[in-house]
Amino acid sequence: MKRLIKILWCAPFTVNVIVCLAVMSACSNVALAQAKRPGANIIATIVLGELPQTPIYWHLDVYPTRAAAEAAKGARSTVVEAFDQVWLFTLAEAEWRSTGGNRTATIGPLPLGVGGGNFTASYLQAATPPGFQTDVHQHSGPEALYTLSGEVCVETPQGKQVGRGGGEPLLIASGQPMQLTSVGAEIRRSFVLVLHDSSQAWKVPASSWTPKELCAGS
Repeated sequence: MKRLIKILWCAPFTVNVIVCLAVMSACSNVALAQAKRPGANIIATIVLGELPQTPIYWHLDVYPTRAAAEAAKGARSTVVEAFDQVWLFTLAEAEWRSTGGNRTATIGPLPLGVGGGNFTASYLQAATPPGFQTDVHQHSGPEALYTLSGEVCVETPQGKQVGRGGGEPLLIASGQPMQLTSVGAEIRRSFVLVLHDSSQAWKVPASSWTPKELCAGS
């Protein structure tokens, strides 16, 4: 009888473990599918509030472990794991330096304008094949685009910019309608920062402007 009771008591526990493992596996598969989905996927969203009046730059540092990156965080830093590396993203003055990391890029000053207000930083990773094209959209704050590999062409009413792996980052001012196209011959891998008004979504449609397909020949 004692053995029977023990077996019956363990059965619900075993079922629960199996259910939990199944749920974890399903969630992991969903996350993996989202990471592999073409386009720009949000990897971190940080509510910043008001920013200082001094020029702000986006600093990108690589660390060997997440623990090391977490230990080096500043007041407006966040840690992400993307493209098989651990990254520390920080919004700070030009002179800001992390401890123990490998500085990959310093981008800015970010064109914030003079309006002030409360800001949110939306960080995205993009992995898109040649020919991939976004919808026509705009942001309520500046966008910075850092390309690790491949090429991306950004068309706005002012013309076009092309970002290449190892080249200069792209900066797009607030309120600019835009369309991004992956060009070249390889997968475009980029990080994107959209520093936008906290009361608005990170991206909104810009249907009043029609691109001239300037990126088609890039």
